[in-house]
Amino acid sequence: MRFPIITAFRIGLKRTLAFLHDLAWIPLALLLGYLAQANFQGLGVEDGSSLLILLLLCLPIQAAAFWSFGLYRGIWRFASLPDLIRIFKAVTTGTLVITSLVFLFQLSGVPRTVLVLYPVFLLVGLAGPRYVYRWIKDQFHGHRRREGQRTLVIGAGRAGEMMVRDLVKDSHYQPIAFLDDDPAKRGSELHGVRVLGSISLLAALVDELSIEVVLIAMPSASSDLMRRITDICRQRQVPCLTLPTLQELHGHPVRLSQIRGIRIEDLLGRQPVKLDTAVLHAFLDGKRVLITGAAGSIGSELCRQVAGCYAPEKVIMLDHSEYGIYRMDEEMRQLAPPDRIVTLLGDVRDPGRMRQVFAQWQPQVVLHAAACKHVPLVELNAAEGIKTNVLGTRLVADLAVEYGVEKFLLVSTDKAVNPCNIMGATKRAAEIYCQALQHRSNTAFIITRFGNVLNSAGSVVPLFERQIAAGGPVTVTHPEVTRFFMTIPEAVSLILQSAAMGDGGEVFVLDMGEPVRIVDLAQQMIRLYDLDPEIDIGIEFIGLRPGEKLHEELFHSQEALVGTAHAKILRAQARQVEWEWLQRRMSQLVLASRQDDPQVARVALHALVPEFVDGDARATVAAPSPLTRPTPIKAVG
Repeated sequence: MRFPIITAFRIGLKRTLAFLHDLAWIPLALLLGYLAQANFQGLGVEDGSSLLILLLLCLPIQAAAFWSFGLYRGIWRFASLPDLIRIFKAVTTGTLVITSLVFLFQLSGVPRTVLVLYPVFLLVGLAGPRYVYRWIKDQFHGHRRREGQRTLVIGAGRAGEMMVRDLVKDSHYQPIAFLDDDPAKRGSELHGVRVLGSISLLAALVDELSIEVVLIAMPSASSDLMRRITDICRQRQVPCLTLPTLQELHGHPVRLSQIRGIRIEDLLGRQPVKLDTAVLHAFLDGKRVLITGAAGSIGSELCRQVAGCYAPEKVIMLDHSEYGIYRMDEEMRQLAPPDRIVTLLGDVRDPGRMRQVFAQWQPQVVLHAAACKHVPLVELNAAEGIKTNVLGTRLVADLAVEYGVEKFLLVSTDKAVNPCNIMGATKRAAEIYCQALQHRSNTAFIITRFGNVLNSAGSVVPLFERQIAAGGPVTVTHPEVTRFFMTIPEAVSLILQSAAMGDGGEVFVLDMGEPVRIVDLAQQMIRLYDLDPEIDIGIEFIGLRPGEKLHEELFHSQEALVGTAHAKILRAQARQVEWEWLQRRMSQLVLASRQDDPQVARVALHALVPEFVDGDARATVAAPSPLTRPTPIKAVG
């Protein structure tokens, strides 16, 4: 206990000394006020008497104002604008009270000019020493940490200013200069660090200023700009670091501890998603939100954004992974008030547990992200894929209807379009069931469909990272294989926006941009490790795996895509089926899942999803599907 006691004593001593310093300035400011009003010709007897009376009045009132406005919460070493504002409020309030008492008690002999000059001298006396002390400390600290890495900061905006403010206090970095494309900022200084020019000067200044690290302090930087900067840094063999993106920050301030290396999603990502926050707040604030698959890549980010950016009554997190949901519980209790977080262990395939969850917590919104998503694994375990992706979705959706859930969002995938694998076929079956329920309940069923998310569990990015770390080779299935990619925060933001804007029955398709060749992705990731493809790390083509397509699709030919009020969200025409027909097909799936026979499972899936094409399945031809012909619809918004 000795060290905490010593620390508390030191803090108390510093505050006491600061308080005594401020008290000493009260008589000094009064004296300077009297001398100034007398043109510094000395004080008469009457002036001395009124000075003493005024001093006895000022000391207690001004001291109380100092404490009331928290002048001793700040530290002189880091004196800033908020400290100056507190000083101004304390001096102004104290002076107004003192002046009122002087007039109220008609104290004779107190020059009115003194009551104007006194607060000016006091304000200078309190603020001046604080800022001089900080300046001296900054100069001393700056000289002391000359061994820190010489850092060039890209971006002189708010994030750059906040970052350099922390960097000047850190011994690991020495900020040398800013670069920013805004002409208005050139030549200006932030915390003593000058903006030298545009980002086009980067290559020249890295050599000229002996830069040891480049820091990108632009959370909104485009992927093109990130690639340009990282290419220059790689050519100059200088490390390049960055701050989190705006979506990763979730509206929180930038901190020095958040500096990280460049990731592949920084180079493939696009402009930050602009959300209609008013619609999202109306959708989520005050609601009980159940998120299934809460420990997964998409589910966990749904939890972060719902709890971190909005004000739901409860965020009910459900997952069958004990360790995964334990980690999410720890993280979420740091992000949101603990009484807002409900952590549940459970499986969406367990009817008893799921009914208990709905009965106890009465969710108003269900975000259904629980799924088996790994294509080759589901291909080898067809029955498990059906149990989770189809029957688990049916269970949760039926309970949502029974317990009066307002909105049910199904997180789907581009692999549900013309599926050629079990995973895609099961997700399409889940879509069909939710679309059918839309016309038989008051719950609004909404489906969002998108492609791969970067760096998700089981995705190609972590695989490539492991292969590069092991020295290669990096394995790619086919030279021409392409995939749509989106960052996890971007995908989740658009999922929530879709859920908020949907009225029920919609199939929303997220704008995934242009497809990315996997071989290009592999090459970019190898370069992020400062290695050369085919020289340091080889790329090996291993052939498409069972159930994989060469190119993914985002919508079926019968789903006429139209625009919506959001530029990055499209709407596909839902295809309806007859309820009795659907129930017979679902019964076949239940039997198939119990037999655990991949061939039987494929036949049952093909009966429900006629567009499911599987060369290995040898499925019998199903009866014609009662899918209705799509009708033209108008764009929303």
